[in-house]
Formats: sequence, structure tokens, C-alpha cells
Amino acid sequence: MRSLSGLIDFECAARWGSFKLAAQELHKTPAAISQQVKHLEETVGFALFIRHARHVTLTEKGHELAITVRRMLGDLRAKIGALQEGDEESILRISTTHSFAIKWLVPRMHRFTKLYPELDIRIDSNDAPANLEDDSTDVAVRYGPVSDGDSALLFRERLIAVYSPHLLAPGQADLTLADLPNFPLLYEKTPESWLQLLNENKALKGNYDFSRGYSHWGVLAQAAVAGQGIALVAYGIAFQDILKGSLRQINCKSAPFGSGYRFMVNPNKASMTKVQRFRAWLVAEMDDMRRAGVPIA
Repeated sequence: MRSLSGLIDFECAARWGSFKLAAQELHKTPAAISQQVKHLEETVGFALFIRHARHVTLTEKGHELAITVRRMLGDLRAKIGALQEGDEESILRISTTHSFAIKWLVPRMHRFTKLYPELDIRIDSNDAPANLEDDSTDVAVRYGPVSDGDSALLFRERLIAVYSPHLLAPGQADLTLADLPNFPLLYEKTPESWLQLLNENKALKGNYDFSRGYSHWGVLAQAAVAGQGIALVAYGIAFQDILKGSLRQINCKSAPFGSGYRFMVNPNKASMTKVQRFRAWLVAEMDDMRRAGVPIA
């Protein structure tokens, strides 16, 4: 491979499925893109695209190569960007899920930046698995199954039933389990956790409305704040809304729950001061949240 140009043109054409659109992005002609791809095919010894009248599609080998080239170019761009920006200790790149970023991290981030105003914070909210092998990510916080003894474990979640005070009838002090049949029961992805909680509280018998599901905890919490029903949501995600009074908890037993948040680090950045400071701050914030309400670990 004597030049990156062919790989760049190939990756762009693979992403668009079109030499014409790739040419527009790269400020070249479609003929120039086609010629570069042809040279690349001759170099590697196999076809990368199937040419159609108005578009191109990747061959099986072309698809596999495109994945590798895209990752390689991403690593290269990230490294160049890091070198251009100078001091690596001055920039903290955080990858986390959409819900955790919106409902937990961002509302608290001013406290971290007040402690370390010299840091340039970059937050990437993405539910895809974090790539900790390149320079685009220093640390990642991810949600999923957790186990005791995991050194990466930040905290275990618990699911709590919450509702907006706007659902209360005039003169009503709070909602209880007995009120659940009167409202839609909101859930993330499937109502299975609701059934577990109802079983734990010996309240399975009832005519419940499980008609409203959401793809993310953050969206689910916002639906509860908007008074769309009673939500079964992760405590950490609902915590700020509970503090503000936008949500209230129903007093009941929690169902067993095996998920939580883990803190992962780019192995090349683990010893850096910025990473150690951020982890220590996260742990302190989690401890404060535990002391403030329902224990979650």
C-alpha cells in the first residue's frame, strides 16, 4: 500500500454506496474515485464493489475490508487531532450512554469542571460499545449486567416506581401500589421488570396497562415527568428529578435487578492524572447519591 489516498476513497465510497456522493465529499470527480478504487482492487487482488448502473454495492470481502479501513482511519484522525491539540492531560474524552449523559452526568458536570477548570471536557453520548483501543476515548461509562468483585463496577442500579405529582387527585397525598391499575405503567423495552416488582410485592392480580414502552431510561424518565403514567425506572436516572420534586417514588419493595454502571479506561490512559481524578469524582458522586436516598449498592 503505497498511498492512503486509495483507502480514503474506498472508505468514503463504501460508506455512501456511491462513487458520485464520495466524489462530492472528497471534492474529486466520480471518475477519479472509480480509478482509485480500481487501483486498490488490483493491489489487493479481489473485487471490492459490484458496479450497477446508478450505484455500487460492496462485495463480501469489500465489506470486511471497509470495516477495518474505517476503524484504521478513525484511529489515525484521532491521533492526529490529539497531537495537534497538544497536551494530552488537558483534554478528557468521555464516552457514555445517552440516558446516563443526559440524566446523570451532564447535570453534575459543573461540579467536576469547577474542581478542574483546566480540563477540556469532550462527552460522546453513544449506546454502541466503546472502542477503548484508540485515542478518541479516554474513559467510558457503560450500563449492563454487573457482578460482585468487578473492579470496574461503579454502582448497581435498582428499579423504582415513580410518578409525577400532577397525577395526584385533589387532596390526595401520594400514590400507592393500589393505584397502579388506574394509570398506564411505563417501562423500558419490556414490561418484565414490572411483573417482577408486582410479584415481589404480591400484587400480580390486577388489570394493568402495559401499553407504553420506551427504548431508553432517559426518555422513560421524561415521560414520567410529563405525567404520561407511572414509570419503573433506574434510580440513578430518576434521582435528579426526585430531588427537584418532579418525580415521587411509590413506597414498595424493589425487584431483584442485576444491572448497573461500569467504568472502563483506555489502557494507554489508565495512569493519567485526568483519568484518576475523574474516576475519584464519579465514585464520590455515587456515594453522595447513595446517602441521599434509596441505597443502590
